[in-house]
Amino acid sequence: MSTYDEILQNLKRGNFAPIYFLYGEESYYIDKLSDYIEQNILDEMSREFDQMVLYGKDYERDMGPIISAARRFPMMGHQVIIVKEAQLIRSWEPLANYLKQMQPTTMLVFCYKHGKIDKRLKVFKELEEKGGVLMESSPLRDSQVQGWILNYIRDWNKQKGQEVKISEQIVMLLAESLGTDLTKIVGALQKLIDGRPEGVNEITAELVERNIGISKDYNIFELEKALTIGDVLKANRIVRYFAQNTKQHAIQKEIVVLFGWFQNLMVYHYLPDKSEPMVAKALGINPYFVKDYRAAAQRFNAMKVFRIIGYIRQADAKSKGFECPNVDEMQIWQELIYKILH
Repeated sequence: MSTYDEILQNLKRGNFAPIYFLYGEESYYIDKLSDYIEQNILDEMSREFDQMVLYGKDYERDMGPIISAARRFPMMGHQVIIVKEAQLIRSWEPLANYLKQMQPTTMLVFCYKHGKIDKRLKVFKELEEKGGVLMESSPLRDSQVQGWILNYIRDWNKQKGQEVKISEQIVMLLAESLGTDLTKIVGALQKLIDGRPEGVNEITAELVERNIGISKDYNIFELEKALTIGDVLKANRIVRYFAQNTKQHAIQKEIVVLFGWFQNLMVYHYLPDKSEPMVAKALGINPYFVKDYRAAAQRFNAMKVFRIIGYIRQADAKSKGFECPNVDEMQIWQELIYKILH
């Protein structure tokens, strides 16, 4: 099994495999490799004669024509065949036959999105044995999104020779709001980078609100701050905004983040070493945010945190229709904020 970086580097070096099978639930890296192959393997003139982009929906019952195309001789030395939507193909038997005698002048690329292949099938077991390349593109976990955003900005700066800055707070805000879809994340980051006023080299909260629509004042992290200092008015303003903008701030999504924050706060209370490095390591957070947990721990002792976690579980159940099926989100939020702060 190969990685995205390994495949890309080999392609750039001219080390080509006869067949590539790119699959997985996360489509971003599949698209990146497919686009690179489509735009860079053949020169412009060769692409006219020896490059084909096919779609699985046209061959879902019989992929024989794809294999026939792969077996033909190119007009100008090498040919590239890219099969998009390959997840729609039902039978892979013709590919198994092709693996027995592949055309050395053909690069055959399958893009199989939104799912996993059946690794029990002999064809996928033999593909790598025959010199082909398999890559699985797995979705990010929630805990990986912040690091991925930072790496993207760092790589962009390196490629462009610029120094766009982004704070840890903005990274957290983006990670919480955008989820784990890399295509969506990249689209948002590019909007922010491209939307900077001339001479501005930092992605600010104002820039995020103007270009992405994520409020700098009404988000889950501002709610956590309001709860920490006991600002009842601000906390209720924020949850009222959530209830009025459920598309961006669905209660179940926000409650998960709030639950994680108080769960970390409980862990903080019982850490024997509360030094900044040890807390950051134990909670899996940036050291910058240790001060926030230190402040919250002064307001909420361990017993109170234990009760709050219970309140959050109850609110989550109510949001899913348990106990009180007719309660709206605003009522659930108001009750939860009252219980947390009293």
